[in-house]
Amino acid sequence: MFRWVPKGMTLLLAATIVSGGPIEVLAQKSGGTLRIYNSTNPPSASIHEEATIATVVPFAALFSNLVMYDPTKPRNSFDAIVPELAESWSYDDSKLKLTFKLRQGVKWHDGKPFTAKDVQCTFHRLNGKEEGFFRRNPRKIWYENLTEVTVNGDHEATFHLGRHQPSFIAMLASGFTPLYPCHVDAKDMRTAPIGTGPFKLASFKSNDSIKLVRNPDYWKKGFPYVDAIDWRIIPSRSTRILAFSAGEFDLTFVADVPAALVRDVAKQSPAATCAYTPTNVPTNIIINRDREPFGNADVRRAVALSLDRKSAVDILSEGKSDIAGWMLAPPVGAWGMPPDEVRKMSGYDGDLEKNRGEARKIMEGLGYGPNKRLTVKVSTRDFASYRDAAVLLVDYLNQVYFDAHLDVVESSVWFNRLNRYDYSIGLNLSGVGIDDPDVTLAGGFACTSEMNRTKYCNPEIDALIEKQSREWDIEKRRQIVWEIERKLAADVARPVLFHNKAGTCWHPHLKGYVHQENSIYNNWRFETVWLDK
Repeated sequence: MFRWVPKGMTLLLAATIVSGGPIEVLAQKSGGTLRIYNSTNPPSASIHEEATIATVVPFAALFSNLVMYDPTKPRNSFDAIVPELAESWSYDDSKLKLTFKLRQGVKWHDGKPFTAKDVQCTFHRLNGKEEGFFRRNPRKIWYENLTEVTVNGDHEATFHLGRHQPSFIAMLASGFTPLYPCHVDAKDMRTAPIGTGPFKLASFKSNDSIKLVRNPDYWKKGFPYVDAIDWRIIPSRSTRILAFSAGEFDLTFVADVPAALVRDVAKQSPAATCAYTPTNVPTNIIINRDREPFGNADVRRAVALSLDRKSAVDILSEGKSDIAGWMLAPPVGAWGMPPDEVRKMSGYDGDLEKNRGEARKIMEGLGYGPNKRLTVKVSTRDFASYRDAAVLLVDYLNQVYFDAHLDVVESSVWFNRLNRYDYSIGLNLSGVGIDDPDVTLAGGFACTSEMNRTKYCNPEIDALIEKQSREWDIEKRRQIVWEIERKLAADVARPVLFHNKAGTCWHPHLKGYVHQENSIYNNWRFETVWLDK
């Protein structure tokens, strides 16, 4: 019987699969090949150099972190952080030194020993202390507060922080934070990465497939259960979901199944389970202030006032997605504003007639009208969830005297375009590795962040971002975060259209899988799943 697991109900699913952390004794079977598809071609295999789910999900099983989010729990939170390559960790009295005791006897896939030097190398490259190693470093902002990593022998490393930062340990648990070996060049990590994880890379064929095989020397004895993972790269969503329903795959790509297609899967594969949960990937409007006409604040405000968030949610998710600011909406999100507070933000009141009327007056004041429209290209990635929302954005803009046209960019090229700021206005999806303001707000809006796709820079926002980051009191921190949200909305920094919810589906013979409900970037080791067939 088909099982649909709505938001907030994955705990019930997890309870049927796991009990208190270890997998229940359900006669786990070793062997077999886990079959999954990747929805687009990864630009490279280097997680630290990329910002796309197309890289982090298929290659995460090659690696280990210092710490990770407990894969048996569906919600990532501070109390769900567990050891991985670190056996334990502790702060000193100042809370500025964080020391990790490391596991012994761990080997990289090429047989070389893992030591504290690898920890030091990884984070000196990420925080810029070792410059030039990475071609791109999209999450360098995460480690700006990390001044130094020191080692004490082969099995202890200490992180030195410049100021208090309660969220630092949470960022280390993200799927975006694997440890890299000192002895492997960055160029090799892009095509033939070496890790300490449960699987090793067998092959990576661009636009075709990714094949992983069981790591026989994995430090966690008895894992993984499956012998291999085969990923096929299938750009067409209809093709890949039909293939899943036909039994060609055991698991869909994460959050790849929209509401309408969940029903199709239910008809064609009634025994399958689909978890329909938040993705923590805000769908947002990127506006290049360095390109005219968007250097004009009035034009940017007209864009924000044109947005019909309710229709976007109704059309693209049958009303199931959330209207929110940048932080993930409650109750799943720990930092998001409640709906009544969201409606108070500039452009969020839901009065479409009033807002678009104001937008038309702004455009008329700039010399535009029904017979003289402002021509713009709306750029977006050639990816179904991007294109679908971008089509709506084009329509919204055309309601307020724009002459907007869609500019679809090949998927693997999209991030290079963003890195060069090669767009005027665009529809983007911004994946958030963890539900924390130091990732979402600092990554998206700090002046020095490489992930600040619009080059928005406001010293007042930077000061508030640092203020909330230092704050240990959760409620005080939340109030600062909400103040930032209000200011970003008023400044049309990067308007959020909605926070998407989408489905991930798997067949009943896939056991041990626990779906995550507040990030699509974490817990992809696949070491505890097995195939009952």
